[in-house]
This record gives sequence, C-alpha cells and structure tokens, in this order.
Amino acid sequence: MDGFLIPAWVVSSNVKKFPVSSALGVCCAAAALFSYLHAPLPWMIGPLLAMAGGRFFGAHLAAPRGGRATGQLIIGCALGLYFTPAVAHEVATYWYLLIAAALFAVALAYASGWLLTWGVGLDATTALFASVPGGAAEMTILGERFGARPDRVVLAQSLRVVFVVVVVPSVFTILGVHGALLNQPAQLEPDIAGLAVLLAIAAVAGGILARLRVPNSWMLGPLAIAIGLTVAGIHLSAVPTVLSNAAQVLLGCALGSGFHRNSLRSSSRFVLFVLVSVVLAVIASALFAWTIAVATTLPLSTMVLATAPGGMAEMCVTAKVLQLGVPLVTAAHVTRVIILVTTTAPVFRIVKRMRWKVAR
Repeated sequence: MDGFLIPAWVVSSNVKKFPVSSALGVCCAAAALFSYLHAPLPWMIGPLLAMAGGRFFGAHLAAPRGGRATGQLIIGCALGLYFTPAVAHEVATYWYLLIAAALFAVALAYASGWLLTWGVGLDATTALFASVPGGAAEMTILGERFGARPDRVVLAQSLRVVFVVVVVPSVFTILGVHGALLNQPAQLEPDIAGLAVLLAIAAVAGGILARLRVPNSWMLGPLAIAIGLTVAGIHLSAVPTVLSNAAQVLLGCALGSGFHRNSLRSSSRFVLFVLVSVVLAVIASALFAWTIAVATTLPLSTMVLATAPGGMAEMCVTAKVLQLGVPLVTAAHVTRVIILVTTTAPVFRIVKRMRWKVAR
C-alpha cells in the first residue's frame, strides 16, 4: 500500500508508474484529510488535488478505468431522488430560465474561444471546442472530428472544470452559504435490495446511452431513471452517504488524472489565457445569475451554481453537498449540456461554411 505511505505531491519525476490501487489509496487518504480539515467538497477536491499535484510532480498515478462513469452513475441516481412530483412541477415552471442560461453558456463559450484565438494564436476550431462547457471527453472527441487539437482541448477543459470546482465551493464555504430551497430527496433511508435494483436499472440505462454515443451517458441515463421513478412515486432506496462519497472520490480522481506534467510546463502562455478566460466566464456567469435572482424569487447562490461554467456532475454534486436547490441546478446543467452538445457541431458547420464563402 505504498500509495498511503508516499504522498503524491512529493514523488520525484523518476518514479515508476503506480498501480491503480495505489492511486486510489492516495485519493482516499487525501479525501479523508480534507474531510478532517472541514474543507469544501472534501471527497472530490481532495482526490482531485492529490492526483493533479502528483502527476505534475512526476508521479504516474492512474485513475481506475470506468471510475468516472461509475461515479457519475451513483451521483445521477442520488440527484434524481430529489425530483418529487411537486418539485419536478416547480422546476418545470422555470423552463424559460433554463433555456436562457443554456443560450448564455453558448455565447460565453464563443467569447472565451475568441479570447484564446486572440491571446495565443490558437486556431478557431481548437479554441471553440476548448471553451464549450459540454464535457471534456465529449468536446475532445467532437473537436477531433473537425480538426481541433485534442491535447489543447483536453488541457483547457480540465483546467476549466478544476478551477470552477475548487473556487466556487470554496467561496461559498468562506461566505457561509449553505442550504436553500428544494433540498430534500424523496427517499431518506437506504434499502440494500432496492438500492441494488436502482443501480442495476441505472447501469443498463447508462450503458444503452453510451452505446448510442450520447454525451454524459453515465450521468444522464441514471438521472433519467431516478427522476422517472421518483416522479412516479416509486422509492426504491436512498443513496447512502458512504456511496455518494465514494462516487465523489472517483470523480475527483478522474479529473485530476487529466493533467500531464509536460503539457502544463510547455504551454504556460496557453494555460495562462485559459485561466483568464475561465475567470472572466465565472464572473460573467455570476453577473448573469445575479440578474436572474433579482428578476425572480430564486436565491442567488442556487443560480450561481446553475449557471457556473463547470462540469455537470461536479456542479450538481456541489449543489447536493451544500443543499442549494439541487433539482434546479441539475435541470439547468442537463439543459445546458443537451443544447451545447446538439448545437455546437451544426453551428460550427454553418459558421465555417459562411467563412469559406466569404473567403471565396
């Protein structure tokens, strides 16, 4: 169990590749430490920083295969339990806000892409797919089809998610923001048999969507199953806290493994402009959230999470842990992902065709 004995952040660059079990040991130890220190989102941020730090300083830590999918499956089930019939109806009444937030995210992505093109001379294709908050893996695959550089897309997407995941919960914790509306799941007690059935059905749904190449399939499939069952009044089981924490560890581990020492050190200007674009995007999203909060009765904290340019799973986990309007935040990010993923490629084709005609 050398992963427990050697901290990831002090391993030298010539250390051989660690087995997955050791990487998980490092992540679990970091999560336990952050939990002991009462850090925000300890079960996700701890592993994330341990993995990212270890890989930056030369430790070849590897996240378990399928770990992110497993974490998303569990979190999707846990989030779906919040959608009681009354809650689902209330969230549905805000459909226009969900669409407006998604369209704002599209505009923000194009603005961030322009900044990367202007700042580091990055080609427009790579800059766009590096800036769209629709999922790192999905944007990398989609970007490659149009000629984007996958290494730049992966690095930019990872930096964006990690920055938002670390900064937003930390600011909320410092300000003492905790608890708001719509924050109780329908089922409060776990049932072993019911939980097994729920996870099995959710896994089938996620697997089907994955086969169909649906983005964020392991999050959306289980989420749809859990929401459908909860709205129908079928309560199989709550998701135990220990299982939810384990899912966060897997997500943090997967996020941290997206960093590579060489890419960070050889792309300092690119990294700088990505971080600048992310900071500006967070500020713009917060201002947009404030505008919505002023115009409606919705809490500002909930809308900040709903519009934050972070990953869907990560922002929804933040809402769950801090008890900040979980259903609304979840619905907002699902809507954003659906609109971004379905419109990015067609819009890009149209823009590219128009530019080609102008060039002629």
